[in-house]
Amino acid sequence: MKWLKGKWLDLGSKAGKHLQFKETYDRNTKIYTYEMTIIKVVAGDAGAYRCEVTSKDKCDSCTFDVEVEAAHVGDNSENILQAFKRSKKEQPKMEEVDVWELLKASHPSEYEKIAFQYGITDLRGMLKRLKKMKVVEPKKCDAFLKKLEAAYSVDKGKRIILTVEVADPDVQVKWLKNGQEIKQSAKYLLESACNKRSLIINRCNLADDAAYECVIGDDKCFTEVFVKEPPITITKLLDDYHVVVGERVEFEVEVSEEGAHVIWMKEEEELSRDDNHKYRFKKDGKRHWLIINEAQMEDMGMYFVYTNGGHSKGELEVEEKQLEVLQSISDLTVKATEQAMFKCEVSDEKVTGTWFKDGVEVVASDRIKITHFGRIHKLLIDDVKPEDAGDYTFVPNGYALSISAKLNFLEIKIDYVPRQDPPKIHLDTTGNMVSQNTIIVVAGNKLRLDVEITGEPAPIVCWMKGDQVISGGEGRVRVEDRKDLSSFVIEGAEREDEGNYIITVTNPAGEDKAKLFVKIVDVPDPPEAVKCVSVGEDTANIVWEPPKFDGGAPIKGYLMERKKKGSSRWTKLNFDIYESTNYTAKRMIEGVMYEMRVFAVNGIGISQPSQNSKPFMPIAPTSEPTRLIVDDVTDSTCTLKWLDPDRIGAGGIDGYVIEYCKEGDTEWVRANPDLVERNSYMVRGLPVGEKMDFRVVCVNIAGRSPPARLQQAVTIREIVELPKIRLPRQLRTKYIRKVGETINLVIPFQGKPRPVAVWTKDGEPVDPKKVGVRNSFVDTVLFIRSAERDHTGKYTLTVQIENMEDKASIDIRIVEKPGPPVGVKVTDVWGFNAALEWDPPKDDGNCEVTGYSIQKADKKTMEWFTVYEHNRRTNCTVSDLIMGNEYMFRVYSENICGLSEEPTFSKNTATIAKTDLALNQTAFKEKDLSSSPKFTQPLSNRSVIAGYSTAISCAVRGFPKPKITWMKNKMIIGEDPKYLMQNNQGVLTLNIRKPGLFDGGKYTCKAVNALGEDEVECKLEVRALQAEKVE
Repeated sequence: MKWLKGKWLDLGSKAGKHLQFKETYDRNTKIYTYEMTIIKVVAGDAGAYRCEVTSKDKCDSCTFDVEVEAAHVGDNSENILQAFKRSKKEQPKMEEVDVWELLKASHPSEYEKIAFQYGITDLRGMLKRLKKMKVVEPKKCDAFLKKLEAAYSVDKGKRIILTVEVADPDVQVKWLKNGQEIKQSAKYLLESACNKRSLIINRCNLADDAAYECVIGDDKCFTEVFVKEPPITITKLLDDYHVVVGERVEFEVEVSEEGAHVIWMKEEEELSRDDNHKYRFKKDGKRHWLIINEAQMEDMGMYFVYTNGGHSKGELEVEEKQLEVLQSISDLTVKATEQAMFKCEVSDEKVTGTWFKDGVEVVASDRIKITHFGRIHKLLIDDVKPEDAGDYTFVPNGYALSISAKLNFLEIKIDYVPRQDPPKIHLDTTGNMVSQNTIIVVAGNKLRLDVEITGEPAPIVCWMKGDQVISGGEGRVRVEDRKDLSSFVIEGAEREDEGNYIITVTNPAGEDKAKLFVKIVDVPDPPEAVKCVSVGEDTANIVWEPPKFDGGAPIKGYLMERKKKGSSRWTKLNFDIYESTNYTAKRMIEGVMYEMRVFAVNGIGISQPSQNSKPFMPIAPTSEPTRLIVDDVTDSTCTLKWLDPDRIGAGGIDGYVIEYCKEGDTEWVRANPDLVERNSYMVRGLPVGEKMDFRVVCVNIAGRSPPARLQQAVTIREIVELPKIRLPRQLRTKYIRKVGETINLVIPFQGKPRPVAVWTKDGEPVDPKKVGVRNSFVDTVLFIRSAERDHTGKYTLTVQIENMEDKASIDIRIVEKPGPPVGVKVTDVWGFNAALEWDPPKDDGNCEVTGYSIQKADKKTMEWFTVYEHNRRTNCTVSDLIMGNEYMFRVYSENICGLSEEPTFSKNTATIAKTDLALNQTAFKEKDLSSSPKFTQPLSNRSVIAGYSTAISCAVRGFPKPKITWMKNKMIIGEDPKYLMQNNQGVLTLNIRKPGLFDGGKYTCKAVNALGEDEVECKLEVRALQAEKVE
């Protein structure tokens, strides 16, 4: 689809803010709609426009005119703001001037002044139109036989040839571009062949869009070359985006040319840089980006990018933020001077929040520290005091969500007992304890279990995992002992830390033991075996297997992402957790390769992504084949024909499956083991006399299409058709061919079952060595490679089915040139005439002799001249013979093949006798050509610049030849080398070499002969070069 202005200006390269193009397609009506919008129309937009549509080898166009008129403003349509403006002194009104007429009448040096005075912005465009508007009288040019066209158009990067034809094959031409002479180079090639002169411009670019001239002396011809830029195509399409509010979006597209101009649009609104910098545009070589820093709900929609050669679109989906609590804070019970730590984890690293105690905001201090690192928020309280006890709440900013926990202060009272107490372990069942003696720790977090121990004297503490004793001091897993307190610490919990732990305390008064089970929970492993099991037109069914390790916590569900193959941008398909292990992805583009990946989610967090699925393509089966018909039926076969489906889609067509069954049955039998690529098929092995139903199914990568069925059953029975020969019209008359030509006759016939075709010649079977015959189901071919005279005869074709037959005859005649006539003789001679007679040739070339050609020759010169052509009689009379000459004659025979190879010469000659004639000559009187000198062309006054050679000329006639004398200021010019005097056929020239100021004056040319004299004079003015420059 192209929009053109005038004959050649392609508007596709002018797309921008002034010209905008739009293309839409209605799937229901299958109609394309193309629109061209001109923004802020100016006078230069007026003219003829053409819309041209091309499809394969077909083309159609329509034309229309655009007229631009001045806007009509009514008396009451003035801007009301004019009433509030301060009054100004009225400016004198300028008279309305027709700028076009003003430019036509002005000198080119005044164009810029006029443009400034009348506010002309497109001066160059107006001058181009002005040049076309000027009517130039056609000037007759003798130097050019064929001039350049008015304009040429060429695509960017292509080659163009400008050619003229000149009258003189040896003349030299000059080629000019915008007034500058073009020299031979790899870019510009100058060629000369006979009277043609060519300028070849290789690899045209925008710099070659200019005016060109071809100059021969004072003759010139002009043209303009317009270079059209090729359409910019999109090589990498836009991706779809699915983001949440506040995320950054980057639409990326790649075009075919660097530095190309593209237009970004949302729905039907063009995007531009606004004051708040919401949209940013970036380009690097062939790649262009549209960047939205923080996506909002109103940014959701369809985005388009347009070039002059295509467009692409991508959809942006924006959803509200949903914050998920990955780890909540737990209630704490601490003693005086100990540290209390509240810790929570949310799903967004950028989220900030505020800590509250009993509804009052917690302010950081030396003792109270608030930290935020990634998704983890902490509140640390050192040296806990009784007043620190209370309810603590964390509120994320911007979300209606809060996380609460309680801090309990444990006050310890020690009573002095002078007696011994057995050791006792006091386990705190709150906090990380989810059940009796079971502690759950998130992998990567720190576990610190403080166990209170009582007993007098102080007991000895021993921690063990299985049979391995856990020692104190440094290490990732360690024990820290203090008075009445033993702390079990695991830094960065790992999966191998899970197990049963035993704490044993002993003193002289006894022993106590406690068992603990530490459970390490983590994010699950990625799901496995992600694959696509089926596809539709814009959907795909994805299945996967749960992860092998669930992280120690039940799998809550899954998150899915997809991307186009080759792209690095993943699009989220769901924000809410999806519980099943199969998913139907929708809103995909048919024919585009996609990849999928899945994340598993448990109570701890989100797993790593699974491996990408194998690339798959959403493809739908085609629609059913169309126009299924029965082409032929025999006793055991049925031939079917059909057309391709109306809707094929991106999957194309792999082939067709043909199935049949008896009328009334439901069990279909496949007729073809392999797919059929052609649109016809013969089903074989059918029972005779049965009624059969047939159907055809189209198959592609997406599966089988709906079947196309015949409207009624087909009876399997041979259809008898009488034999019939369809003889072509040109063979119904005598068929004539020349010797040596090829004969190839194709005779169609019909009949069922297959007829038998037999050829005979003159009642006898044709000789296969001389004539070739080829028979098929529907026609027969008679072939003769090189025709001879003996191939002439009557050929009969017989088409027979059992006892029924049809015949057709063809009369073939092979002809050649005739032989020469017989017995040419001169029968009578009288005056200036001679009578000839002859007999027809013995060999007429197997066809009628159409005439004779008679020639004569004088025996002195023996040069033959044709007297008669196509003479149909066997006699003729030759007239206008010259007296005194003796003539010979020869005759050629002629038929439809031409003249005979050899003529027949006359047996005798014809002699034209002389008669008594006398020549009376008149006396020759010589003409007197004498005349006095007379100047036919006088001298002309001249004004020249000093230092530049000049010449003055005049013309004189007279006989005898006059003597020429040149004088300056009445003084004879002698043999001064400064002057060169020439006389060429009466044209007198005085050449003055580099004249000075003293060479100015009156020059006289005098001619003298015996009959008189004549003279002419002129004035020569010599101007100083310096005076010229000052002026």
